[in-house]
Amino acid sequence: MTGVAGVVLQVLLVAVGSPLLVGVMRQVRARLEGRAGAGLWQPWRDLRKLMRKQAITPAGTGWVFRAAPMVLAGTALVVAAVVPLVTTESPLDGVADLFAVTALLALGSVALALAGLDTGTAFGGMGASREVTVLALVEPTILVSVFALSIPAGSTNLGELVAAAEANWLSLLSPVTLLAAVALAIVSIAESGRIPVDNPATHLELTMIHEAMILEYAGPDLALIEWASAMRLTLLLGLLAGLFAPWGIATAGAGALGLLVAAIVVVVKVTVLGVALAAGEVFMAKLRLFRIPELLAGSFLMALLAVAASYFLV
Repeated sequence: MTGVAGVVLQVLLVAVGSPLLVGVMRQVRARLEGRAGAGLWQPWRDLRKLMRKQAITPAGTGWVFRAAPMVLAGTALVVAAVVPLVTTESPLDGVADLFAVTALLALGSVALALAGLDTGTAFGGMGASREVTVLALVEPTILVSVFALSIPAGSTNLGELVAAAEANWLSLLSPVTLLAAVALAIVSIAESGRIPVDNPATHLELTMIHEAMILEYAGPDLALIEWASAMRLTLLLGLLAGLFAPWGIATAGAGALGLLVAAIVVVVKVTVLGVALAAGEVFMAKLRLFRIPELLAGSFLMALLAVAASYFLV
């Protein structure tokens, strides 16, 4: 029952707290840029406003366009239930595999790219092609960077990786961990569509990636996409914190108090990472489009170096 409670708790934290994390990041950017900001609850107010509007389906689109928001949100919720954010003792621990989680993240991105193509518009096709280009470089890097950590642990199960890192935290002080952490941090920024890869606050046609695919959405469908995007950002930051700073995650035998403490700790860690990311965006310019593959290829090279180093240093 403790494992079930932990899964329910972390799904609720991701589902409810993700828009708040986006609000915190926007507020940090606003303060650093000398603006007052709209407040921490503005993303939830935006979602509530969108849910009250009417859904619009462009002429000529099919079931792919209508199903994409639900697939994107559904995969994010499944990943929230599987990834060890609050506890490593979960009834879903058997399916908390690195390859399964990466495939779920890729499924949501592919569904949104297909929806952009289904509209038949120039912006939708442009955004879909750019998204798939980024996806082709991001997903292998996620696999390889986390795989570097799985070699010493002897398993690709995320729960076992986090539990092993928490039990032997000195193993994190190695070149393997540093290379894998930097590679995973870069691709997490790219996957969530943040600066320097993409700018979530812009609507300029020549720079859009994520926004270009969702221009035709409105109402509840757009609310689902925005909510799912916030959850994916939270999950990537939570995975980064869990793998490389696993302190505080509840393990076997943790009771209700342990789950509560673990929930508070993961909220603090993800918030700190979100604030650091938002602060970095203020002092960083967006890369030109043809420079993005170079950045992602560099992160993939660091992940490969982490795998090679793990064999020599184990």
